[in-house]
Amino acid sequence: MTNLQGRCASGIPGLDDILMGGLIAERMYLVDGNPGAGKTTLALQFLLEGVRSGERCLYVTLSETALELHSAAASHGWMLDGIDIVELIVDERALEEDSQLTMLHASEVELTATTSRMIAALDRLTPTRVVVDSLSELRLLSQTSLRYRRQILALKQLFLGRTCTVVMLDDRTAEGPDLQLHSIAHGVISLESHTPAFGQMRRELQVRKFRASQFVSGLHDFSIYRGGITVFPRLVAAEHFMGFQRSLIASGVARLDSLLGGGIDRGTSTLLIGPPGTGKSTIAIQYAKAAVDRGDHAAIFMFDETKAALLTRTAGLGMEIREGAGPGAMMLRTVDPAEVSPGEFVSLVRRCVEESDARVIVIDSLNGYLNAMPQDRFLTAQLHEMLSYLNNRGVATFLVVAQAGLMGASMTAPVEASYLADAVVVLRYFEHAGSVKKAISALKKRTGGHEGAIREIWFDSDGIHLSDPLLNLRGILTGVPSEVGLAAAAAESPTRA
Repeated sequence: MTNLQGRCASGIPGLDDILMGGLIAERMYLVDGNPGAGKTTLALQFLLEGVRSGERCLYVTLSETALELHSAAASHGWMLDGIDIVELIVDERALEEDSQLTMLHASEVELTATTSRMIAALDRLTPTRVVVDSLSELRLLSQTSLRYRRQILALKQLFLGRTCTVVMLDDRTAEGPDLQLHSIAHGVISLESHTPAFGQMRRELQVRKFRASQFVSGLHDFSIYRGGITVFPRLVAAEHFMGFQRSLIASGVARLDSLLGGGIDRGTSTLLIGPPGTGKSTIAIQYAKAAVDRGDHAAIFMFDETKAALLTRTAGLGMEIREGAGPGAMMLRTVDPAEVSPGEFVSLVRRCVEESDARVIVIDSLNGYLNAMPQDRFLTAQLHEMLSYLNNRGVATFLVVAQAGLMGASMTAPVEASYLADAVVVLRYFEHAGSVKKAISALKKRTGGHEGAIREIWFDSDGIHLSDPLLNLRGILTGVPSEVGLAAAAAESPTRA
């Protein structure tokens, strides 16, 4: 569809957001990528969008047959009705020795014939959207880079004179990026793909050039499923600020709220850190359940636990989870880090916030989110942008981080994320009177006061319980506590006026 501003919708979810409304109509664009990157799928979606808006669409193929295109479309559940397909594939008979009745080189004859047939198709069909697949065939027929450039410039003038929007595909058969094509086209979209050591192929899209328009730069994850390409635009938190009223979100457990100065503020992120089994996830779920009980929507993204396991565990703690989307319900989503890209995960979170109005988001755990990253060095930057976005929307976010090790000072976290969070809650094991127990404390809360005390925490069928402050134990957070007498504890405590 072409709107009043001269934009041409691509038909690809997410791409028009990156292009600030779509392609500029009546211009020529280059889509390049290695074989299998998704160029043909993108081109077909572009033309199908034109068909839906009543435009005449033309697919000029120099490499694939019409049968192959129909087969590719069928794999996505598409019918190519309304798209004219013109095959300009080289006829093998033209290469036979007996058919050479000219002193010109065979490639010159083929190039001239190919161009003439393309012009004839344009004159006959007068399309408004055109795809040329692919330029590698024209490059081979042109023989020299000079002749090839002149041929592309001639085609550019030809298309512009017919008021049509053209997408040309290139499979990068030339050595390195074809900068000649980049300089001629009005816009360049590159499709990249790479395979990690484990998991599915990761795909990224980049707009390298887009004349006369702003666009969202950088790499954007995209996926190809049945139904076509979906692009997940890189999140820019500053573009998504929404005013909200600051308020405290209570957990429903009085002593836990007291530990955190009355509760967690909306628009902040809380890091729950400690060794496995100390109750980090349970505390996060308690906040989510309390939000649902108040009539809000909450969402839990689980990287390390199945939905069935979570429901069984919460039932044992006396928590009744009401699943669903919207107010008064909780969304439980299992995320496979080997199958979901970071961009797609951010898109899932945004959908919960913008479509279902989620007020509490739980990411359990950050360790699993780390495994979803193709390169660890990008984790902190992407996490910071996502947390900033959630804070700007007034969402209370809980991040669960499991430390390696069980006790002592040797415990380590997989990523240093404490500085990103507005509040940090630490859980630890400690041994006392021949039993292994758990302790909880709040180390940081930027938006208000919190207790400096350390409390014992335990869980049973009635939920979460916290003890009074542990005044007679020292070294609890190290995992090697020692007991002191009441008199010594009183002497160490400062006297308040």
